[in-house]
Amino acid sequence: MATILRVAKTELRTLFFSPIAWFLLIIFLVQCSISYTNILEILAREKDAGSLIRSSMTEHIFLGRKGLFGSVLQSIYLYMPLLTMGLISRETASGTIKLLHSSPVKIREIVLGKFLSMMIYSLLLVAIIGCFVIAAQFHIVSPDNGKLLSALLGCFLLLCAYSAIGLFMSSLTSYQIVAAISTFVMFGILSYIGNLWQGVAFVRNLTYFLSISGRAGQLLNGLITTKDIIYFLVIVYMFLGFSIYKMRADIESRPRMVRWGRYASILVIALTIGYISSIPSLVGYYDASAHKANTLTPNAQRIIKELGDTPLEVTAYNNLLDRFYDYGSPESYNTNLARWEPFLRFKHNIKLNTVQYYDTTFENPNFERFYGNKPIEEIGKRVAESRDLPLSFFKSPAEIRKIINLKPELNRYVMQLKYGNKTTFLRIFNDMHVWPSETEISAAFKRLLQAKMPKIVFLTGNLERDINKVGDREYKVLTNLKTYRQSFINQGFDVDTLSLATQEIPEGISALVLADPKVALTETEMNKLKKFIDDGGNMLIAGEPGKQSILNPLLAYLNVQLLDGILVQPSREMQPELLTPLLTETVAGFFPPLAHSHHDSARATMPGATALSYSDSGSFTIKPLLVSDAKRSWLKKEKLVSDSAEVIFAPEKGDIKQAFPTALGLTRDINGKQQRIIVTGDADFMSNAELQRFNLRAANFVFNTGLFSWLSYNEFPIDSSRPPAEDISIIPTKSKAKFIKLIFVWVVPAILLAFGALLLIRRKRK
Repeated sequence: MATILRVAKTELRTLFFSPIAWFLLIIFLVQCSISYTNILEILAREKDAGSLIRSSMTEHIFLGRKGLFGSVLQSIYLYMPLLTMGLISRETASGTIKLLHSSPVKIREIVLGKFLSMMIYSLLLVAIIGCFVIAAQFHIVSPDNGKLLSALLGCFLLLCAYSAIGLFMSSLTSYQIVAAISTFVMFGILSYIGNLWQGVAFVRNLTYFLSISGRAGQLLNGLITTKDIIYFLVIVYMFLGFSIYKMRADIESRPRMVRWGRYASILVIALTIGYISSIPSLVGYYDASAHKANTLTPNAQRIIKELGDTPLEVTAYNNLLDRFYDYGSPESYNTNLARWEPFLRFKHNIKLNTVQYYDTTFENPNFERFYGNKPIEEIGKRVAESRDLPLSFFKSPAEIRKIINLKPELNRYVMQLKYGNKTTFLRIFNDMHVWPSETEISAAFKRLLQAKMPKIVFLTGNLERDINKVGDREYKVLTNLKTYRQSFINQGFDVDTLSLATQEIPEGISALVLADPKVALTETEMNKLKKFIDDGGNMLIAGEPGKQSILNPLLAYLNVQLLDGILVQPSREMQPELLTPLLTETVAGFFPPLAHSHHDSARATMPGATALSYSDSGSFTIKPLLVSDAKRSWLKKEKLVSDSAEVIFAPEKGDIKQAFPTALGLTRDINGKQQRIIVTGDADFMSNAELQRFNLRAANFVFNTGLFSWLSYNEFPIDSSRPPAEDISIIPTKSKAKFIKLIFVWVVPAILLAFGALLLIRRKRK
């Protein structure tokens, strides 16, 4: 050990008595300073302007793509070849390597000593970053220190891996420039190798393990895993071993098979360790982030725990002709495995399978225009050839239909979960994230566990809103649009319809929905609804202006009424009948995401709503859920004509300007449970059009989800929300941020430059 330390000390003296080490330290310091202070200045400017940023400042300043760690990791590979290129090649070129070989110093001591010197230099680079981590303690309110320390560890391990690679490349040649270029090439190979042969089952695991690209990603996000730590240790072991055997080969006369066998043995040992360390049941995890942001929420963990030790089989059905084919291609196996890793962490016996097939895609309206009327076999053959795959690799339409009917799933990529003798589908979605989140996956797991799912029944027969149509006023998006993430069927609910005229209301449903009937209810239908209410059933009743006479007889049974007239809210850009009521404290307690929306002053949108009146003198406790803005809106008694003249408040004509409730929540204790009923003065807030209105930052989706979560006693959707970030503000003002920038970008590098120059000048004089 003493010899290794002497070699390291000698190497460090050589390194720091040359300008290159000081030059790289200063450049690295300036780069870190610019990355840190630029973002800090931008955030300080936004703070002084009164802009509210509710996201993590730690993420913004350090971990984002343009953050400190993000910029460092994108360029750190440029530094290491310049530092490592002379470790061995300098000794070889000058002839001092012969003196080392003739001395009592062992080759492994030479290699380990030089690597130790690079570890120490890497620690200096990490220490520079650490200075900014320390500075963040005074610039960010409650920084996420766990993530920052984990990111420092990831950065150090990456530098050590780069150092080992550079050391080996330096041992291959006596030319330092060639060693540096070779190191760059090896970095490129290790970054790209994870993309090679991913379609070959056995080889893809080996190449994916060797890939260095993104290896520090989880560490940067605060998740420390044994497989990532072992990966970096294996890379260091492998390239240091190569270096030792290369230097031995220079002074020994051994058969070629022996020499190559040494390298092969190191590679086999490294890959074996890597394979074993990647087995899900052997991976250890530590989430260093605040609020355990990289770990499944307690609700998801509880559901997985209930699954027990029974295996869970996930079979993905992947259509060659589907636009999402790449999500199930052979090359995507390791990517999908990474997507399932948070769940494999808690349940190791999740088995992932993929069935490849080709068939018509019902979701693509241009399918025939693209492919014409050609036979499906010919289309499949052409597409398979374009991907360099034989058509025999895919099951034909006839073969896949014998296994499963995927037409209801539009023949698109879908996963079938099998647990015991129960199955359910898990879908991907037409949004920017595509892959199901923790919420949807947990809901699918829970469906496998429960014998009976919450069912929401929508009434038909009186021209109510339709849950199977995609028109603007209908409800398909909310209820059963399979390609939409927040649709009820993807959140765990079952949805159905029934006609009161011909059917009885089934027992055990979570909620009954009566949405905007246009035909008066018959006495039989009215009696069925009253009995359902008397028995303690949960219900949602949605009215519309002009439908007071249809719904008020039923609402009178609940001491609620739809008031005559329509609520108007004139604005410069929107139609006056578009109401944007505020969420109340009461509804904020229905569902955790609703609390966030209420805190952010988000509003629901109701295009054509009437006010509600109520009396809580009966058995129900009644509280407003949505309330109109008294300053901007009023109840207009006369018929609204908004296409020809400005809408004016006219109290002489009966207009009333005050805050009106547009949604009410009714509760009472009956039959050993709390009965819950919701009444709204608008039925459009659940419509397809309003759920896809993005220009007003409307909270309709989370509001609707919260309502039905409350009606089903919060059984679904699965709450996967997390506590809000605490590091959402910074301390410096814009002027202080500029001063900090001056210190970090100019003063500190100048001091380091002066110190390095003074040391070099004194060394030269001696």
